[in-house]
Amino acid sequence: MAVHALELIDIRCTFRAKDDHSQRYTAVADTTLRIADGEFVSVVGPTGCGKSTLLNVGAGLLEPSSGSVRVFGQPLSGINTRAGYMFQSEALLPWRSALDNVKVGLQYRGVPDAQAREQAEAWLARVGLAGFGDRYPHQLSGGMRKRTALAQVLALDPDIILMDEPFSALDIQTRQLMENEVLDLWAAKKKAVLFITHDLDEAIAMSDRVVVLSAGPATHPIGEFEIDLPRPRDVAEVRVHPRFVELHTQIWNVLRDEVLKGYAQQLKAVA
Repeated sequence: MAVHALELIDIRCTFRAKDDHSQRYTAVADTTLRIADGEFVSVVGPTGCGKSTLLNVGAGLLEPSSGSVRVFGQPLSGINTRAGYMFQSEALLPWRSALDNVKVGLQYRGVPDAQAREQAEAWLARVGLAGFGDRYPHQLSGGMRKRTALAQVLALDPDIILMDEPFSALDIQTRQLMENEVLDLWAAKKKAVLFITHDLDEAIAMSDRVVVLSAGPATHPIGEFEIDLPRPRDVAEVRVHPRFVELHTQIWNVLRDEVLKGYAQQLKAVA
């Protein structure tokens, strides 16, 4: 039996309430999620249901209240050093150029500066930013900053890529360009990807498998769908494929009630 790249097994995450430490809130309950080596898996669910919590558990940034995490068959202890994490918010250092931002992880790993520079320049070129290495984050467009962040993650050649709604702030045209670039880069090396998104179209267009989470509290998987659309894919063109429409209908039928529950809970919280 093949070893999975990442396994979250019977995960439960419980937190103390901010305003009353005697009260506890269970964000995630009884959740098992496995990603095979080379598999692209997206997780969708209502806003605030705990998607990012699961990603942080897989990254080793958050220790679950119960359950276990395994990385290529080995128990995870501390930070997942075999994973690269692309955050929803930009993690670029504003005082460093694009090139220096891509270099930073390599330098922390002890890669000699000349070699780190060469690798960083190569990755900037691969994400379409050749010649922009001397620009600072404030001199780059939103899409260019996302490309820099992507190069920063991929330069470390992680075996697992964790992505937390990385393109949600981009306009639709730039977003689709970035989605296609990610698919092209993924196809070249077939890393394991765990992709968090609230956009069902994005999840279907990019993934091998889509996992649907329930509304919180105590979110857990309530559906899992194999995405059998042919590859390679263009994320804009694939949306008109009859099978895409069929899959979207199937998944939305599972997701719809949970989105409405999540929306009702948000209204109650602010009332």
